[in-house]
Amino acid sequence: MKLVRYGISSAASIQPRWIPWILVGLTFFSAFTWNTFNRGEWNLRGMCACTEYNTTQECSTDLDRWRELQLPRMKYNQPATLTQSRTDVLTLTPWFAPIVWEGTFNRDILNEQFKRMNVSIGLTVFAIKKYIVFLQHFIETAEMFFMVGHKVNYYVFTDRPNEVPKFTLASGRRLVIIEVMGYKRWQEVSVRRMEMIHDASRKTFINEVDYIVSVDVDMEFTDFIGVEILSERFGTLHPGFYGSQRPHFTYERRPQSEAYIPEDEGDFYYAGGFFGGSVREVYQLTGQCHKAMMKDKDRGIEAIWQDESYLNKYFLYHKPTKILSPEYLWDNGMGSPAILKKKCFRAVWKNHTAIRSKRETQKKNRA
Repeated sequence: MKLVRYGISSAASIQPRWIPWILVGLTFFSAFTWNTFNRGEWNLRGMCACTEYNTTQECSTDLDRWRELQLPRMKYNQPATLTQSRTDVLTLTPWFAPIVWEGTFNRDILNEQFKRMNVSIGLTVFAIKKYIVFLQHFIETAEMFFMVGHKVNYYVFTDRPNEVPKFTLASGRRLVIIEVMGYKRWQEVSVRRMEMIHDASRKTFINEVDYIVSVDVDMEFTDFIGVEILSERFGTLHPGFYGSQRPHFTYERRPQSEAYIPEDEGDFYYAGGFFGGSVREVYQLTGQCHKAMMKDKDRGIEAIWQDESYLNKYFLYHKPTKILSPEYLWDNGMGSPAILKKKCFRAVWKNHTAIRSKRETQKKNRA
């Protein structure tokens, strides 16, 4: 038989009782190998027979191919070791995550660093039903102030793709329309938003951008927002609660809900209208939040502030690696506190009755 030349004298030498076990073993090995390669845990480019003393280019690893990101010569004010950049606000959390306020960073240095990393940023926005009317002003102001000089993809989720205006965008920036279904209640859109971002992260974002920034569409950019906000996982302090104590946070307080947070727990109250991070982290965040929402839906529970409630629960046990101050999310109806050195992103005036339901109107006007 032809099997002889491969070291097997006869097929009969394999005992029949071992055949099922051999098949099980081969199936397990094939599944394990495929899963490992698919997840990228075996980096074959770095596998070569290098010795400790072999430094030839023919034997290089990923460490040798690492691209140096050296900054150019720059002139800027020297950081003062003995002087805090801001003494009127908290700038660092107990878990060493920076809280970004104006005056705590140098945008020129950060821009140079991120340009050398050649990062791309995805900005997601939901223009569903009547909220499509806010899209044009939103994109126009984003072109003026959002990530200027960097590569940006605007991901517009809408049920009215034919009503999306035509825009002239700067070089390296493009608009991508993602058509989704409309829902009768805005609360349902809010609940499904996490699911839609989760799905798009897996299908689209992971192949096109490095970071995702998720914001509301009924807003306008009024000052520069740049790479200082980018981090593995970031949230934004809600403008209505940045000075409040835990008992006053509008967390979900019903123990039967997946979004439940007891009154003696919590760090900050985060806004649902401005969060983000790396694509992989946003994929995990939105996936877990959506899963929790679906569990509550099966129980007939809708969290008090929909996706925002689940986002706060997630950030309680998955601490943000960076937090944005209310300078990055503001409503002029709340005045102009002295601690705000600028207002980068603020709500636009709207006829709440015409745009949203009664409950959503209450949500926007709380605080």
